[in-house]
Amino acid sequence: MKHRDLISSLVATAATAVLLAGCGGAGSARAPANSRGVSSEVPVGSAGRAGAPGRPTIVIEHGAFDDASGWDSVAGRLRRAGYPVMVPANPLRGVGSDADYLKSVLATIPTPVVLVGHSYGGMVITNAAVGAPNVKALVYVAAIATDEGESQMDIFTRFPGSLLGPSTTLERPFPGGVDQYIDPRAFRDVFAADQPPAKAAEMAATQRPLAMVASQEKSGPPAWRALPSWYMVAKQDHAIPPAAERFMAKRAHAHTVEVKSSHAVMVSHPAAVTKLILDAVRGKSS
Repeated sequence: MKHRDLISSLVATAATAVLLAGCGGAGSARAPANSRGVSSEVPVGSAGRAGAPGRPTIVIEHGAFDDASGWDSVAGRLRRAGYPVMVPANPLRGVGSDADYLKSVLATIPTPVVLVGHSYGGMVITNAAVGAPNVKALVYVAAIATDEGESQMDIFTRFPGSLLGPSTTLERPFPGGVDQYIDPRAFRDVFAADQPPAKAAEMAATQRPLAMVASQEKSGPPAWRALPSWYMVAKQDHAIPPAAERFMAKRAHAHTVEVKSSHAVMVSHPAAVTKLILDAVRGKSS
């Protein structure tokens, strides 16, 4: 009888120890936050919040015909360098509403922010950063950096040469508007000419459309007038003419670099894009 009581006591003690370890009790070992051994700096249990003491949060706004997964390689590099990263979904419904949504995300972040935008996402960050006190720098990656009263269509009209147009796009109505997609047959030429055909086909299949009204909507006062900016020109961009990118970068007085890349520069040159973002974090001229 005593022998059975001793065994029961030992089993109960072991079970209690396992339970305490699983709950993070005293003396429990903490596992690395990810398989690469880089501990997460995002506070556990603070839904919707990101940040790390002494480090800015890098927030990336993807553009049209893309989604957040296009930034996986860049985001991974930034996280391994120790920076918290957020790549929220861009609604792609309209400049004002998209900027308001991004601004609501920025308001949940307790640290300084370096705000990155690609393509149409550049227009969104240009508007969202206005009045967002935690945004300290802007990074444009083959992006639209509009001035006040200017639309994305105005930029394309001023700088012809984009392969985006009626022959390469598809329109699909939805309740309340019309969406624009790149025709999958033209996607590689327009968006990702330096990607293998299989990769470009995958990107075409998962692309997210832009509401046509967003291309025509006028921009508000630009944040680049008050914030330091960095810009990456994609020299082989078939979506936004490189001449337009150089013009917008110069107008914003941005620290500018150029890479031999298609519009999908974050996929083709993730190391160069990461370096530009870290230059912005450190306030360095590229």
